[in-house]
Formats: sequence, C-alpha cells, structure tokens
Amino acid sequence: MPLKRLTSWIERLNPRQLEAIRTSVGLILFAMTVVFARVWTAWPDVRILAQEQPPAPADIARAEEVEGGAVDWKPVGLNNVSPQLQLAVIVSEDIEFFQHHGFSWAEIRAALAEIPAGGRPRGASTITQQLAKNLWLSPHRSLWRKAREAALTVDLERFLSKRRILELYLNVVPFGPGVYGAEAAAQRYFGKSALFLTEEESAMLAAGLTRPSVWNPSTDSPEYRERVALVRRRMANAEFLWRLLLGI
Repeated sequence: MPLKRLTSWIERLNPRQLEAIRTSVGLILFAMTVVFARVWTAWPDVRILAQEQPPAPADIARAEEVEGGAVDWKPVGLNNVSPQLQLAVIVSEDIEFFQHHGFSWAEIRAALAEIPAGGRPRGASTITQQLAKNLWLSPHRSLWRKAREAALTVDLERFLSKRRILELYLNVVPFGPGVYGAEAAAQRYFGKSALFLTEEESAMLAAGLTRPSVWNPSTDSPEYRERVALVRRRMANAEFLWRLLLGI
C-alpha cells in the first residue's frame, strides 16, 4: 500500500532529512496561510504611508484604552532623530535591515521547522515585521497573525523606502509603558529632543526594545544593563552601517 511504503520510507530517514522535510512542510503551510490571510481579510492601503502619517496605530490605540488616554506619542521626521539612536535600534533589533527585503530567512526557517512538530510560533521579527504588527495587528502570537504580518511586510517593503520604514518604526515602537516613539522617549527619560540623544542614551533606549514593558532608562536591573552594554559593543563594531544610514 502507498501509505505503508511512505511510512517505511520515513522510518529510514536520518534526523537531518526529517528536519528538512518538517521545514519544507512548514513553509508550504505558512505560504498557504499568508495567501488566505491576504484574500479573506480587510487590507490596509500601505501606499498612503509613503506620504501620510498613520492614524493611531493598533499598539497605541490599545494602550490608550488601557491607560485611559494617558499615552505619550510625538511623531517626528527621521531628520529629527539622532543618527546614534537610528544605529542603536538597528544593531539591537535588525542588523540585516539594509540587506533584507523584510524577512530574516534564517529566523523563518527556524520558526517554521517548529510548526509540524507542534512548536509554538517564535518571535525574532525584523524591523519591518515589527512595524506591521505595531501598526495593524494584535500582540497575541498565532500562525494566523504571523501570516497577516508576513503579507503586510511584503507590502511595506514594496511600497516604502527603507528610510520611511525606519522613520515609521521609530515613531510607533514602545520605549516603555505608555511611551511610544523616539521623541516621546527622549523627552520622558532625558528631557531633550530625540535629535540630541547621545550614544549612551541611544543605547539605553534601544536596549529596552527587547522587553519594553519592564526595560527602559529608569530600570535598574543587571539584565537590562548587560543589554545596554551589548548594544554599545554592537554600535562600536558596526561602522559599515553609518554609510548605509547616511545613504537612505
């Protein structure tokens, strides 16, 4: 019987071959879910973000509801954000930002390999994927949400420049409870505009992005301080990114 032959064939595979099959199956399932998400859900027009500031993103709207409107959010242009903070955020969150087209394929393969085996979807999203989530999606992890996030990421990379994606991200990402965007964070924690943030201050803000609900410049924990030191080391070793930042 075909099923018996298939079972026998699977039993003869080594662990590496089985892992490759699980990853391939995961890719197929994920691609099908992305297509379904695109066809059957209301879709935002990403192209308008090339020129217009988005209305209150999903993340901020939820926070306003929870905090009773007490949310600090002050969108600014990328020219009004310190290059030091731009660099710190990239090395902290997405070192391949200028090389990829929205996805880190190494992370995707690792995440999808877990799906057929019943694993839980992983994080480790790129800046573009995080932007898609912050603008439009729920924080709850699921294959369905990741599929919508993937499809929106494709649109963001297709219709917006890297400069605009970074600008939007820096304006909507949470830098602490009730604090959204670089300008609000700079004023809240350092009493200055985001344009004048130093290297140390930038590293402190970027380090908190990993766990914004508990890590920020007012945090006094060894884990957070270690993360700040790591971001500073990455900044020191990422001189090649300065040319890319100046070119966007």
